Amino acid sequence: MSVVQDARRIVVKVGSSLVTNEGRGLDEAAIEEWARQLAALVQGADGVRRELIMVSSGAVAEGMKRLGWKSRPKELHELQAAAAVGQMGLVQMYETKLRAHGVGSAQVLLTHADLADRERYLNARSTLLTLLRLGVVPVINENDTVVNDEIKFGDNDTLGALVANLVDADAYVILTDQPGLYTADPRSNPDAQFVHEARAGDPALEAMAGGAGSAIGKGGMLTKILAAKRAAGSGTSTVIAWGREKNVLLRLAQGEAIGTSLVAPEQKNQARKQWMMDHLQLRGAVTIDAGAVTKLTTAGKSLLPVGVVAVEGDFSRGEVIAVRGPDGREVARGLANYSSAEARLLCKHSSDEIEQVLGYSAEPEMVHRDNMVVLHR
Repeated sequence: MSVVQDARRIVVKVGSSLVTNEGRGLDEAAIEEWARQLAALVQGADGVRRELIMVSSGAVAEGMKRLGWKSRPKELHELQAAAAVGQMGLVQMYETKLRAHGVGSAQVLLTHADLADRERYLNARSTLLTLLRLGVVPVINENDTVVNDEIKFGDNDTLGALVANLVDADAYVILTDQPGLYTADPRSNPDAQFVHEARAGDPALEAMAGGAGSAIGKGGMLTKILAAKRAAGSGTSTVIAWGREKNVLLRLAQGEAIGTSLVAPEQKNQARKQWMMDHLQLRGAVTIDAGAVTKLTTAGKSLLPVGVVAVEGDFSRGEVIAVRGPDGREVARGLANYSSAEARLLCKHSSDEIEQVLGYSAEPEMVHRDNMVVLHR
């Protein structure tokens, strides 16, 4: 059984060597195949509608081809220029192919800095979840034109894992030019055994993984193993599979075991709950009325501003805060959608009044139920 079978929110990452056919330019036929499968999963061709995000490498490689460069430049500004040129063709191709199958697409460029900053993290999360709710497939790439560090082609493996964490994905599928993970390099070791399934984060996996792969994609198997380990931190299991396997995404969704499955040791909700529980020191808290306590603990609702009667501490948007009942007991904790200063202004106000009070509205909830763990019921 595939770890993708029961997944409803899936992040798919495809590498440069596949997207650009080993650097020869965008592989239109391959992108058409992935687009067809993505569209079928989004539209629920098998009776189950899913949410899909595509993390695609290939911008720099496509830019090199368009600029007539035969080898990867070493100067950062030239790499960034290649990314800017190549991104145009990459996004146009995905948009054209997905639209042909009746599914919209959106370009989202991210950097690791976007996901390290609390406010930008939440803004990116809100945008992606809105796109998924609308049935749109976000096509994500690292914003190579503005990053300060040296661009690494294989870095999108890690970016895909960060996106999986960002949106609480159920599964992360890495499509590569290899069928999966072997215990050793099968090209040099005839005794190498294929790894069908293992536990994500197992140190033995890193020892098995080799170095960088092709001259176009610099990621190699090790970055994929490490990315799976990172994704597992939020309870997301990973599959590493050959990107040109016929109907690979559809077959994985139907439960077929393809490639190497790296199973997260904890389920998604358990991992998220543990992460929040691991915060020993919280920057602040909100006190809620008895009615809000009931809605949180028995009805599984989000915390709305109208139920908040007091705010303690000094916290920023995106920080974990305590949610206390009238008796002072902590009933829940979660990610604050508003800072402590904003929360104080919103106390006892309805969600419809947020824009009137603050002059803008980020979210209708003080703490969304997806970003909350209830401690006492």
